[in-house]
Amino acid sequence: MSKISFKPGNMLYPLPAVMVSSMREGEKPNIITLAWAGTICSDPAMVSISIRPSRYSYDIIKETMEFVINLVTEELTYACDYAGVKSGRDIDKFAKLKLNPYVSEYMKTPAIAESPVNIYCTVDEIKPLGTHDMFIATVKGVTVDDKYMDEKNSFRLDKANLMAYSHGEYFALGDKLGSFGYSVRKK
Repeated sequence: MSKISFKPGNMLYPLPAVMVSSMREGEKPNIITLAWAGTICSDPAMVSISIRPSRYSYDIIKETMEFVINLVTEELTYACDYAGVKSGRDIDKFAKLKLNPYVSEYMKTPAIAESPVNIYCTVDEIKPLGTHDMFIATVKGVTVDDKYMDEKNSFRLDKANLMAYSHGEYFALGDKLGSFGYSVRKK
């Protein structure tokens, strides 16, 4: 086996590409696309997102200390890409992309109604890291699209056709390969 060495870089792929919505009171909501998002704790439920300080959403989230992570389906991939390359300073992304804001009981910042999962977050800490600052946040609640509930009232995220981002490209998620613990389960 032969390996090729690269300089240090972010090669932890694939990642979820998510659309993060934010809003200042009295202003239009905005969407930023991020691949630097992840789970950091299960109890309490916490996540992180990392944003360049030059991005329009950065100041909105820093001022309001809240945001919504919206998962992206195959059908939302175009909107996800567009929201990542156009600035909310110049355009109303909800209107341009024909997306509907959804306001939950968790906060005034709207989610994206078309997203199958919306994760409502309040910022606990902002950690400067270099090119990006990390927003460490507590999850205040989650809303899910009821069309993904099955007859046993279980949420079937596997039916949502989520997409992933890998090294500058978007991919549909593939077939199920197993479930947690299947390697040690008795047959």
